[in-house]
Amino acid sequence: MTRGAVVTGGPRLDCEVLIVGAGPVGLALGNLLGMRGQKVIIIERGHELIDYPRGVGLDDESLRTIQTMGLAEAVTQHTVPQHVVRLVNGRGRTLVTNNPQTDEFGWARKHGFVQPMVDRELLAGLERFDQVEVRFEHELVDLQTSDSHVRAVISVTNGGEAPKATELTASYVIGCEGGRSLTRQLMGVEFEGKSPSTRWVVIDVANDPLGTPNAWLGADPRRPYVSIGLPHGIRRWEFMLFDHEPDDLLDDPTFVSNLLGRHVPDPSRLVVLGRRVYTHHGRIASRFRVGRLMLAGDAAHLMPVWLGQGWNSGIRDATNLAWKLTAVLRGTSGEELLDTYDQERRAHATAMIELNMTAGSIMKLSRGGAIVRDGVALVLNLFPSVKRYFTEMRFKPSPRYARGVVVDEDSGDPGRSAIELLRRLVPAANAPIKTSAVGTQFIQPWVRTPTGQSLLDDVVGDWWVLAAWGQSPYDLLSEADRARVDDLGIRLVSFVPEAQRAWAEKAHADTPVLVVGDHTGRLKEWFDDRSAGVLFLRPDRFIAAACLAQEVGRTLEAVHSAARCRSTGADARATPPPRPDRTTGDTR
Repeated sequence: MTRGAVVTGGPRLDCEVLIVGAGPVGLALGNLLGMRGQKVIIIERGHELIDYPRGVGLDDESLRTIQTMGLAEAVTQHTVPQHVVRLVNGRGRTLVTNNPQTDEFGWARKHGFVQPMVDRELLAGLERFDQVEVRFEHELVDLQTSDSHVRAVISVTNGGEAPKATELTASYVIGCEGGRSLTRQLMGVEFEGKSPSTRWVVIDVANDPLGTPNAWLGADPRRPYVSIGLPHGIRRWEFMLFDHEPDDLLDDPTFVSNLLGRHVPDPSRLVVLGRRVYTHHGRIASRFRVGRLMLAGDAAHLMPVWLGQGWNSGIRDATNLAWKLTAVLRGTSGEELLDTYDQERRAHATAMIELNMTAGSIMKLSRGGAIVRDGVALVLNLFPSVKRYFTEMRFKPSPRYARGVVVDEDSGDPGRSAIELLRRLVPAANAPIKTSAVGTQFIQPWVRTPTGQSLLDDVVGDWWVLAAWGQSPYDLLSEADRARVDDLGIRLVSFVPEAQRAWAEKAHADTPVLVVGDHTGRLKEWFDDRSAGVLFLRPDRFIAAACLAQEVGRTLEAVHSAARCRSTGADARATPPPRPDRTTGDTR
């Protein structure tokens, strides 16, 4: 690993970004920064990664980020795609089935996964980058900030030796060390919300005694439970503890055997991999950023496990923050860009916490409440639209950024997106009214290029994209526009029907335009349902702006402003971001 200090206008720095905590969020952030060339040190107080039972649900958005890291093949071997979840009552009758079949982001909506195995793949992925280092047995003690850098005081142990104090300096520090985050405490940030008294016993076993896939949420008033089939023959059980039951019952073999006895023929034959007691929390930090200090993952928000969004919400944080840190560290954007991390992520994390808290309350109803719930569920299942609402997981709030690095499609103003109807584009004669897609995540279908068939992100890269349907975006730009394109390192892409691809490749051969063939028709279908033909896609694949072809110049200027770009023309252009080699991690 490289040990050289980063040379800046201020003091010599040990790294550009210091990440506190080698959990999944810290590891994901390290991979995303490493592949974009940033020098990173990750410190972890433990001597190795945590390997006890934790998250079991991985969603399509997270796998899209893992794809960006170049680790999809390594991670998916520890997953079960199309993980079906059924809510059943105390008699085993199915009340709700959650089985979304959509794959608009390139992956199945839900996956079961074994978190310790996936976390180890994220750690192994860091070995590709000479400029990224993980230091175990390094515990944060204090942080001292200045206008130009952060100095971290670290306690270092080595195989049980007496701790030694050392210091690390960085441009930014990201606290990813969990719910008891010292980084958050040193920032002086409140951790708002509540922690219900509900505790759950979590037990993972090998050689799955049931041998069935998918998951069951047992809303049984006698004792709510969860049973989940996982990869590699692992099964997870979770059982609610009542208020009068102490945590140390977990050490009583008779108690544990009785818990499992209602679910397996012979509890004595189970091979237990791990068991713990967890308390569910619903908390969120009042701020995700204070100057050069930021929070991500459980350090920023804690949520109950019901919808499997704790791990995934942390990956969303890393996805959002990594490209913004990269833009600031490269000098293409001002530091105020980092304020948009809090603007964009905290609202969605809050919504996910509230939804998980609601789901938990449904699981824990009393006998009387359960009877009412079951009756309502059976009636609602008679209505197809209501049934689809649960089956297709439409209740899950998808991230939509109303503020931040977005441009209002109606007014063209940077910093906010249009949630309202696009009145100016709707003809008077009974035409359908369509809403803006700005602030939402763009789809990822399979597409074709001269090299073959690939998922869209693998074709267009991991930075900014200006994409036009059916024509060359290069032809829509003035010379001044092209300078701004260089400022942001934007890749120009033309989406065309597959039948037109060969012609378009020849027509645009002398320009820096990538032609992408829409052989599935899903790209055209997306544009058919929108009132725009040109998109500005952020590195995290959210839509920063959408416009008509004749509005590209004006919209590009607004995107430039929303991204807090520092340079204003060809003389001040930044070097376009390097493209990482997915195999070696080198930039080229």
